[in-house]
Amino acid sequence: MNKTLIILILLFGFITNSNAQTKRIISGNENAKITIIAYESLTCSHCASFHKDIYPQLKKEYIDTGIAKIEFRHFPLDIAAFNASKIAQCKSDQSLEILKSLYLNQQAWVKGDTVEAINNNLKKFIEKEGFEIDFDKCINDKEIEDFVLNDRIEGSKNFKVNATPTIIINDKKFEKSLNYKNLKKSLEKLI
Repeated sequence: MNKTLIILILLFGFITNSNAQTKRIISGNENAKITIIAYESLTCSHCASFHKDIYPQLKKEYIDTGIAKIEFRHFPLDIAAFNASKIAQCKSDQSLEILKSLYLNQQAWVKGDTVEAINNNLKKFIEKEGFEIDFDKCINDKEIEDFVLNDRIEGSKNFKVNATPTIIINDKKFEKSLNYKNLKKSLEKLI
């Protein structure tokens, strides 16, 4: 893991509950019987695969039907993912769309030898996709930064998250191999 990110997490380990203005990125019925939490890092290729290969079926069969909701929580594994998380979290009315776009087009922006180069590619990508965001303001927003770091801290503390993606279903860690078949079996037991 990136040393700078570890230092940030240690420095902000004392952060209290997140700002009420910053909202979770959620898809589905708020009162659904099943709550799925996905701890993810925006630079994680396995997380991108989850969004391409598993999430569409999950959304069609469980989320769009009102059976389940999914909360996307941040667990950045490096500074590039940390900054992308802040961008995804910046505009609550577009957060789900931004998150989806970042995962589905991960290779378009996750490139560069430095954080500055990756941030520049991220900024160009966000502009190209038509999201109206004040990039510099979002990257430097301390409330959003605290919110993202809190997700990571809470994931480690409450669910022993140490890799991404990690799926939590009704407050229990999903321990099987992450594919749609295994996920569906677990969800069907809860209906």
